[in-house]
Amino acid sequence: MSGASERPSPRTPAENAQLALLLDVAGTPKPGNVDRARDLSDLRFEHFLAGAVGSGEGLRRAEAGAPVGVAFERAVRGMRHQEGGNTQFGCLLLLVPLVRAAAAGNLSPDGVTEIVESTTVADAADFYRAFEHVDVAVDDPPEDLSDLDVRRGSDAVPTLRERGLTLSEVMAASEGDGNAAEWTDGFAGTFETAEAIRADDGPAPDRIARAFVDRLADEGDTLVRTKHGPETAAEVRRRAAEARGDEGRVAELAEEFVAEGINPGTTADLVCAAAFVALERGLSV
Repeated sequence: MSGASERPSPRTPAENAQLALLLDVAGTPKPGNVDRARDLSDLRFEHFLAGAVGSGEGLRRAEAGAPVGVAFERAVRGMRHQEGGNTQFGCLLLLVPLVRAAAAGNLSPDGVTEIVESTTVADAADFYRAFEHVDVAVDDPPEDLSDLDVRRGSDAVPTLRERGLTLSEVMAASEGDGNAAEWTDGFAGTFETAEAIRADDGPAPDRIARAFVDRLADEGDTLVRTKHGPETAAEVRRRAAEARGDEGRVAELAEEFVAEGINPGTTADLVCAAAFVALERGLSV
């Protein structure tokens, strides 16, 4: 591991992960998502602040080299200690292997891929157990994988063990999920967006909010597709593309999406992970 003096950030990887969670929800406007200027009917800004604090123990375990599944399950369990429910499940799914890679001194596509490929069946079991802490919106699995539906939680663990599926293999089988795609593609979108955040200027929350709109316009959002269907997801992407670069229009879009129940949460997950990488690479706060 590289010495602490060689890292461009004055904070530890776990601290930067928590800071990324906080900066992500502080950025505004982020159309359809909770931010410092707007709440949803059942999910408030304060819930995300509490979730970021609660995730700390799991993130510190990841930094210390704990298995990915153990660190992730503990981070989600701690995150849940607020009244809003699922605030940052997807963020933590991306952050935990990134924190592991950063702590090992290789925060890069190759470094995080090495972490991902080293995951085990036990990691997969802990990943499934994490679904028992919060409700997570996911697509129905293919019929031949119904016994591995993540919503079964611990009940699916015997099947995982019988089939010998590692967490990496579970992610590879989750076709169409944006966060799983990051796991199987060396976190390509995360690192690309991190560089966009670093190349931007102004306060970090503003950079993150702009990166969110850019990402939504360029790639669309898999949570929107899961909840509302592919046509709505395509329309959301089009509207984001038309609004980006126009602060007033983006603010209007934020109100419109909230009113319409459009919540591009997968995009927020990736941008949060990108904020972590940017912080690790020297983004000043």
